[in-house]
Amino acid sequence: MTTAERADVLSEALPYIRRFYKKTVIVKYGGSAMQDGEIRRDAISDIVLLSLVGVRVVVVHGGGPEINAALRRMGIEPRFADGLRYTDEETMDVVQMVLCGKTGKDLAGLISSMGGKAVSLSGLDGSMLMAKRLGPGDYGLVGEITAVDTAPIDMALDNGYIPVVSTVAQGADGAAAYNINADTAAAELAAALGAEKLILLTDVRGLCADPDDDTTLLRQVSIGDIPGLVKNGVVRGGMLPKIDCCVHAVRRGVKRVHILDGRIPHAILIEMLTDAGIGTMILP
Repeated sequence: MTTAERADVLSEALPYIRRFYKKTVIVKYGGSAMQDGEIRRDAISDIVLLSLVGVRVVVVHGGGPEINAALRRMGIEPRFADGLRYTDEETMDVVQMVLCGKTGKDLAGLISSMGGKAVSLSGLDGSMLMAKRLGPGDYGLVGEITAVDTAPIDMALDNGYIPVVSTVAQGADGAAAYNINADTAAAELAAALGAEKLILLTDVRGLCADPDDDTTLLRQVSIGDIPGLVKNGVVRGGMLPKIDCCVHAVRRGVKRVHILDGRIPHAILIEMLTDAGIGTMILP
């Protein structure tokens, strides 16, 4: 790029920086964006840049592959039911160890190494996330969020830190802790924080009219369109629970939800700070 072209890029970004200054944006971070080293650094640099220009960024992360690897090292085969990790007490110990003790700390450290300020939190800190056992059905220690206290996140944001949240919740019904689906936790936190945007990084382009053809990407969808898309098979399989979380967040007051392909370098900045945008935007 020439110097003039770089200046044009910055000029295009300016109104978006102004628009999102001091606004809260939740980034659910997972998939290839966590696994591929180069894409991982691109995603983290996007998050750091947004924070440095005044956006209040909260990172909510998963860690499925890391949990699977840790379980297998212990001779435990991962189990799933209806797309959720079956979580017995032994698995719960591993989930808490990996998410709260390693993955969250690693992400906070990477953010700090790239010029940001981050603090690793979990839903257990300050009873940020309270949950009861998910049902009907038997998923073990998988929880359904019953209450959110944003005080730990607000404190971190007010002091210039990027909160990195591990999705383990405090039991409200006697259990010590529950494993929470990261998409669900991100949606609940976005609603509780009154977020301007919720961004879900995934391994697909977004929502496509033909799920097998990336060229049929639906760039904007309202929540009123969702039942028809489900009926027609556009929303299916693993996209169903993700879309449910998006709809829940929008109905709770989040202004925009974006499903982005985390494999695209700098996907977050392209969506947040350019005219073109990428992925699917879900609106009220």
